[in-house]
Amino acid sequence: MLQSLHVKNLALIRETEVEFGPGLNILTGETGAGKSLLIGSINLALGGKFEKDMLRTGAENALVELIFEGDSPGVRDKLAQMELEESEDGTVIISRKMQTGKSVCRINGETVTAKQVKELAEVLIDIHGQHEHQSLLNKRRHMEILDSYCGGDFNEAAGAVAREYGRCRDIRKALDEEAMDEETKSRERALAEFEWKEIEEAGLQEGEDEELEQRYRLMVNSKRILESLSDSSRMTGSDSEEGAGSALGRALRAIRSVASYDKRLEELEGQLAEIDSLLSDYSRDVAEYMADCEFDGEDFAVTEERLNLLNHLKGKYGKTIGEVINYGRDRQKLLVKLEDYDAYMAKLETELAEAEKDLEEACQRLSEIRAGNALALQQQLQDALVQLNFLTVEFEIAVRPGQTVTAKGWDDVEFMISTNPGEPLKSLSQVASGGELSRVMLAIKTVLAGRDDIDTLIFDEIDAGISGRTAWKVSEQLDTLAHAHQVICITHLPQIAAMADRHFCIEKSSEGDNTITDIRALEEEEGLQELARLLGGDGLSEAAMSNAREMRAQAQEHKE
Repeated sequence: MLQSLHVKNLALIRETEVEFGPGLNILTGETGAGKSLLIGSINLALGGKFEKDMLRTGAENALVELIFEGDSPGVRDKLAQMELEESEDGTVIISRKMQTGKSVCRINGETVTAKQVKELAEVLIDIHGQHEHQSLLNKRRHMEILDSYCGGDFNEAAGAVAREYGRCRDIRKALDEEAMDEETKSRERALAEFEWKEIEEAGLQEGEDEELEQRYRLMVNSKRILESLSDSSRMTGSDSEEGAGSALGRALRAIRSVASYDKRLEELEGQLAEIDSLLSDYSRDVAEYMADCEFDGEDFAVTEERLNLLNHLKGKYGKTIGEVINYGRDRQKLLVKLEDYDAYMAKLETELAEAEKDLEEACQRLSEIRAGNALALQQQLQDALVQLNFLTVEFEIAVRPGQTVTAKGWDDVEFMISTNPGEPLKSLSQVASGGELSRVMLAIKTVLAGRDDIDTLIFDEIDAGISGRTAWKVSEQLDTLAHAHQVICITHLPQIAAMADRHFCIEKSSEGDNTITDIRALEEEEGLQELARLLGGDGLSEAAMSNAREMRAQAQEHKE
C-alpha cells in the first residue's frame, strides 16, 4: 500500500505531502488544477522520464518520495533478488532527486538505477494512465492481457516455445550463411587451407611474442646496457683505488684493528662486513649479467625474423597469439566441414526438421493453455462488464492460428464484443466507444488484480466518456475492487467521488507572482461541498448540497 507521497519543486508544486489510506482514495479538483501532475510525480519517482521544464521556476532541484508498506512476500522476495536491504519498520522508501542533466534514485536510502526502481515498482503498484484504454485497439495488447492472466503451466510452455523458436532461427541462419555453390566452396577451401597452413607452420606458443619482444629490446639496447654496467662495475668494484669496493676494504680493515676494544665497535664491524659482502655479490651478479648480454649477429637476426613473423600473423588473424591460434583452429574446422560439405548441410536440414517439429508441438501446447484460460477470462470479463452497466453484452476472446510463428507461438488473440442484442460479435476496435473502452479496461484491471500481489492500483480518469447510471456502476466496481486493494483514483464525476473512503482536493492558487498547486484531505462536510461543486453550478446552493448528501448516502448504502 502507498502510505504517502512527498513532492517538492515540481512544476506548480512548491511542496506538498499526501498520506493515503486503504480502500478507495479519490482525488478531485478544477480542470487545470494539476490532478494528473500528482500521478505524474509518482511516475517520475518510479523511473519515468524527467524533462528540465518540469522543474519549478527558480528551483535548483526537485524531489519526489514514495513510502510503501513493503511487508508482502512478493516485495520482500524482490528486494532480496535485487540485494537491497529491508527497512526495520517494513516500509519501502523510493525517492528521486532531479535537476537539469541528472537525477539520483534511492531505495531505502541506497542509490540505485532507474531500471532497478522500475523493476521493484512492478510488484508495488499498477498505474492506469488517462489514455491506456486506447491500447485495447491494438490486438497485440489482447495477447499480453490474456498471457498475464494465464497461470499454471503457461510460463513453462511459453519458455519452451521461445527456446524452440530460437533454435529454429539459429539453424536457419546457419543454413543461409553456409549455403554456397561449388565455385564459392572451392574458393573458401583454398583460402582456409592457406590460412591454416600459414598458422600451423609457424608453430606458435602462447606468450611467445612477449618473451621475444623482451629479448629483442635487450639485443637492441645491449651496447648501452654493457657500457652502463661497465661503469657501474668500475665504480663499485675493487680493481681500482677509486672503486667503492677498494675503499670499503680499507674501511673494514681499519675498524677491525680496533674492534676488540669495545662490543659496539664489533657491531659496527659486523654491519660493514655485511655491506662488503652485499657489494661483492652485486659485483659478481653484474659480471654474470654482462656475460649473458653478449649476443652474436646471427642470434639477433633470428630473433628479429621470428618477431616479424609473429607480428605479421597478429596483423592478419588476431591481436594476440592466442587469438591467432584460435583463428587457425576455426580454419581447420572449416576445412573438415568443407571436405564433407553435403553431409554437413544434410545434418543441418535434419536438425531444422527436428527443431520445427519440436516448435510445432510447443506452440500447440501453448495454444491449448491459452484457449483454456481464454474461456475462463472471457466469462469473468463478461460478468464484470455486466456489473459495469453492459446489460446485454457478449464478450469473447478468440484464440486463432496466426499467419506466422513467433517467439510467442502461433496464436492470434483478439477481444470480440457485442453490446446490442442480435448484433454479431465484432472486434473491440470496430464497435467500442471511448467510454466502453474505459469500462472494458476497468473490467480487465479488476479481474487481473485478483491474480497478482500488487496492492496499489491507480486510475487516472478511468471514467472517461461515461456518465449517469453507468458512472454509478463504475463507482460500485471501484468500491468492490477497493475491498481487496488500495485504489487511488482521479475523477471528475460526482458518482465516483461520492464512493470515496478518503477524499482529496487538488487546488491551484496564486501567491504574488507565483502559481501553486496543493492537495489536502477533505473532512466530511468539505467532501459534500466538493461533490456539490462537481454536480455543477457556480455557487453551493442548498439544492446542490442536498443532492450531494443524497448521493453520498446512496454510496454509503452500497458500501454497507
